[in-house]
Amino acid sequence: MASRRSSRLAAMVTNAAIRDPAPPPPPPLSRKRKATTEAPAVEETGEAPSTPRKRRTKGTADVPETPTPTAVNLIAEAAHTQKPKPAAVARLADPSRTNALLRSPKTSRIIAPTPVEAVPSKLRDSIKPTGPAATTTTATTTTTTTATILEEACAHLIKVDARMKPLIAQHHCRIFSPAGLAEQIDPFESLCSSIISQQVSGAAAKSIKARFIALFNDATTTTTDPPAVTDDISSTTTTPTFPRPAQVASTPLDTLRTAGLSQRKAEYLQGLGQKFASGELTAQMLADAPYEDLLAMLTAVRGLGRWSAEMFACFALKRMDVFSTGDLGVQRGMAAFVGRDVGRLKAKGGGKWKYMSEKEMEEISERFRPFRSLFMWYMWRVEETDVSTME
Repeated sequence: MASRRSSRLAAMVTNAAIRDPAPPPPPPLSRKRKATTEAPAVEETGEAPSTPRKRRTKGTADVPETPTPTAVNLIAEAAHTQKPKPAAVARLADPSRTNALLRSPKTSRIIAPTPVEAVPSKLRDSIKPTGPAATTTTATTTTTTTATILEEACAHLIKVDARMKPLIAQHHCRIFSPAGLAEQIDPFESLCSSIISQQVSGAAAKSIKARFIALFNDATTTTTDPPAVTDDISSTTTTPTFPRPAQVASTPLDTLRTAGLSQRKAEYLQGLGQKFASGELTAQMLADAPYEDLLAMLTAVRGLGRWSAEMFACFALKRMDVFSTGDLGVQRGMAAFVGRDVGRLKAKGGGKWKYMSEKEMEEISERFRPFRSLFMWYMWRVEETDVSTME
């Protein structure tokens, strides 16, 4: 009886299994398997596959995938910018000769002084480097160049007189710096400026010079320099240019005087223009002439005295061994430099005085050869003499 019941129950279980089979086990969780299992669902629905949206995590919504560089202004710089000026190129320099780059008044061609033998640098004697940089420093200071001549001059002045050290530390002389020696100088313009500035204030000289230049410029005159950076890249600038010597020589005196020049100064400028136009004076002559010959050449021109020639040699030709005993500012500065009471000396003179004799000035300045131009510049600084019109 019991065996019959057991066989009947077993048969019932077997029939149920055949009618309702058990579900298969879940496939392993892998990307490959997941793709195969999801493919049929796409085919059944007919919808295009899409990337599911990621949940935004708090605090990361504004973080870019690539961090922005800190120097982003270099990347975002405007494409149309003015071409930067090239760095000053070091040239051989000589304290006793012209160190400026002169521009021909006729052709605007650059006139460099005739090459001469290199001058040994004085930095080797005044600076004794130590450490790993000792060999490289010695190698780079074997000759005097426009990059080192100011440093040499300052070291020489301090070596001669330690009282120069605070003056040099307080005032930087740009005239003989690498940047100053890289400037292009038109000797005709420089000499004209010297004549215009005689016996007038600095402001008056600048005003007269501007009106003098305007006589030879009209609205159609444009510069060949690249235009300044503006929002409109097609815009151009108009810059007045200094006249050529032939233009000044052929201009009537009455016309020149409309710029505010006196009759005599108009004659001086016209005569100077004739000297350059005829070739009696050239930029090459001024660049190569020995100092005494240079003074004789310039003082032969009407309107140029010794003081004007000395200032031209110092500020325009960038000669490092110029010294003027006739300059009142240098006299006053030297008197204060050696410890004299400048105020008492002025009162004692009664209007016609000398703070120091020419002989004494020569004796003191002699020790600073061959860099007396720099010494003279610092003597102006002692009493804060305004030399802006000469610079």
